[in-house]
Amino acid sequence: MASLRETVPAGGSVQSLADRYRAVRDATVALCRHLAPEDYVVQSMPDVSPTKWHLAHVTWFFERFVLEPFIDGYRCYDDAFDYLFNSYYYTVGRMHARPARGLLSRPTVDEVMAYRRHVDEAMQRLLKQRATENAIAERIVLGLNHEQQHQELLLTDIKHVFSCNPLAPAVNPALAEPPRRRAATLEWRAGPTGVQRIGADPGDTFCFDNETPRHDVFVAPHEIASRLVTNGEFREFIAAGGYREPALWLSDGWSTINEHGWDRPLYWSEDLSQVFTLGGVSELHPHAPVAHISFYEADAYARWAGARLPTETEWELAAREHDIDGNFVESGYWQPLAGDGQWFGDVWEWTASPYVAWPGFKPLAGSLGEYNGKFMCNQQSVRGGSCVSARDHLRATYRSFFYPDARWQFLGFRLARDGA
Repeated sequence: MASLRETVPAGGSVQSLADRYRAVRDATVALCRHLAPEDYVVQSMPDVSPTKWHLAHVTWFFERFVLEPFIDGYRCYDDAFDYLFNSYYYTVGRMHARPARGLLSRPTVDEVMAYRRHVDEAMQRLLKQRATENAIAERIVLGLNHEQQHQELLLTDIKHVFSCNPLAPAVNPALAEPPRRRAATLEWRAGPTGVQRIGADPGDTFCFDNETPRHDVFVAPHEIASRLVTNGEFREFIAAGGYREPALWLSDGWSTINEHGWDRPLYWSEDLSQVFTLGGVSELHPHAPVAHISFYEADAYARWAGARLPTETEWELAAREHDIDGNFVESGYWQPLAGDGQWFGDVWEWTASPYVAWPGFKPLAGSLGEYNGKFMCNQQSVRGGSCVSARDHLRATYRSFFYPDARWQFLGFRLARDGA
């Protein structure tokens, strides 16, 4: 994890760490500006956290991992919050059960906002006095990237909550109308072969520990698709009986779709003509990338199409040849758009690779070592970010991960195939 006293946001100008802190924290609150207090509390499934919990948890992270260790005599806002808003840091202490977060009617939204102000004021004092100390700067930058992860989770979680409401309300009714352009023609592009070096090399810019170390990988001949699979293409898979053909599915996938009765992507209408979005119900655009599908569905489609999913290595080698450009939360659409390339933004891309440690991986010291490393089991790696990711949060080496049956995130895919 690199030291970062200055950061470069999406606009391209250099910000001080104090300014960056204010910008990220303000952006989180701004995402909630169209919500009513009643919206902040609902939890629609165990994977979803209430909006209020997200706002408090990212604040707890700064209090627990920055203010407490670096300010002598710091007084916590409320000692009970250490239990309520810890997520999975067992080395820190016990925590409120994740599936029961929606039962926390108290503290109120106003109290959570007061908690954020309390911590922000203490953080600004610390930044003014000691932001040049590497240990503090590194911890704050980690906290800001952590908060950007939760900005995305906040939106995908409240989307699931609103999708369960028969009124189908919009999370943000002021979103821009998405352009109805056509998807580019799919092309197959040969990727690099032989011994290739991947992974992040911590230096002047931030990366998470799971992106390191850089290491050599042998890459077989392969080709990778120039764009993402679209709604229209996935609808053809459905029409061809893809959800009814067991030969296309991994064993766990076949069990999962039958257990849950899945026969289409999450948020699609039964007649496959409409989709629920963060702006409410919309016509399903056939040229936009398919989203909200599980790894199992992506894998079955790839097999049906006579292809496969790319490995993490293949994806990273292709993506690093492209600028970080695309459809992000700043674009103002908050849904995937038709296009070409789309290596960053639009949808997180399932890969064929299990989420495991890179050779020589060492987690962060202490409790922060629980951030990534302990999840390296039974999950799949995803790459590229989504339409609700912040642009300056992404890079070609960024590795995220989900269980293979996850669908509530903006999850899609592109195809790959073996080369000659």
